Amino acid sequence: RKKLKSTSKYIYQTLFLNGENSDIKICALGEEWNLHKIYLCQSGYFSSMFSGSWKESSMNVIELEIPDQNIDVEALQVAFGSLYRDDVLINPSRVVALLAAACMLQLDGLIQQCGETMKETITAQTVCGYYNSAGTYGLDSVKKKCLEWLLNNLMTHQSVGLFKELSINLMKQLISSSNLFVLQVEMDVYTALKKWMFLQLVPSWNGSFKQVLTEADAWFAERRREFGGDIAFLESAQGNAFLPVFAHLRLQYIISDLASARIVERDGLLPSEWLSSVYKQQWFAMLRAEQDNDTGPQEINKEELEGNSMRCGRKLAKDGDYCWRWTGFNFGLDLLVTYTNRYIIFKRNTLNQPCSGAVSLQPRRSIAFRLRLASFDCSGKMICSRTTGYQILTLEKDQEQIVMNLDSRLLTFPLYICCNFLYTSPEKRADS
Repeated sequence: RKKLKSTSKYIYQTLFLNGENSDIKICALGEEWNLHKIYLCQSGYFSSMFSGSWKESSMNVIELEIPDQNIDVEALQVAFGSLYRDDVLINPSRVVALLAAACMLQLDGLIQQCGETMKETITAQTVCGYYNSAGTYGLDSVKKKCLEWLLNNLMTHQSVGLFKELSINLMKQLISSSNLFVLQVEMDVYTALKKWMFLQLVPSWNGSFKQVLTEADAWFAERRREFGGDIAFLESAQGNAFLPVFAHLRLQYIISDLASARIVERDGLLPSEWLSSVYKQQWFAMLRAEQDNDTGPQEINKEELEGNSMRCGRKLAKDGDYCWRWTGFNFGLDLLVTYTNRYIIFKRNTLNQPCSGAVSLQPRRSIAFRLRLASFDCSGKMICSRTTGYQILTLEKDQEQIVMNLDSRLLTFPLYICCNFLYTSPEKRADS
């Protein structure tokens, strides 16, 4: 038996594709559509046009002006067709053009469907385009989702294409956020920014991402020779636009490591005033830790934690035993972070140190911290996550404390661990 065609398919084929009994012709971008006013009135754009005193309300042929360059014939075809059918299959590669057409025609249902498609198909290749389009067409939920994706994946999904697309304003939002998943330490954020700035300034460069750092170092070295060492690159005409982004680096956690401090000094990117200020700040912080009985934060100061905490993280490729020590003069507190038997453990590590001045010898020290764990699929979409929230932890010498127990729902590997630490009392921090 011949299968009967459904009503919706019949309407789409007969009225839209074949244009039978059409009472209005729409012309745009060199194409024509034989349509029906009763169906077009589902669109806020045409409903207003036909119900008011506009001259188009009595016309049988309407020429549409298309002011948006994102709209093309294919997008209009799908948008008009959506008025004659229940479901629209949206190709992610076409979603921005279709969203533009849906916004112009005021098709709320199609706009919502485009937004859901965008949120489900965010990748390193689409995230910047989606973020910009969401801003243009007022899809705040899509914009928020793109920002979340970038905060979670910026350090693990870096590519030449992504770094070329990331605008200065967007990168500033990412670097300033305490929710940025930093792998491994703040110095890696600095290195990422150096690569990004090079690709912003030399967009014609098209090598592999593994070569970017070498090329960036050589390019900035040439600029240093041109300046003669008189000014930092960010103070030059070329670099000035990037100042607001680099200003959100947490330099106190970069210059506390000798190798990192030497690289930053060698690069000559940062204004000397920034560095001298943070060196002074850190010196006073260390003196307070040993001589002023600064035993660390005593209460949660969320603003201080979000703006000044140390950001660091690791990737757990598979289940097993892991132990990390983020080296450097971290205000005299040497902390071990261990993952074993599904527990995350913090331990104050004061014994057997090569340099006794590297750690605090005070009987008790406190830290403010937040621990986050998350696993992602291959496109960077979060599968599951968990956080301790901001807490205060007080440890005696070599004392350890379980801070999180992982249940089976979180054991989807690879698993990413990101920590925010604040070692000094906020009310006693030296101003930079």
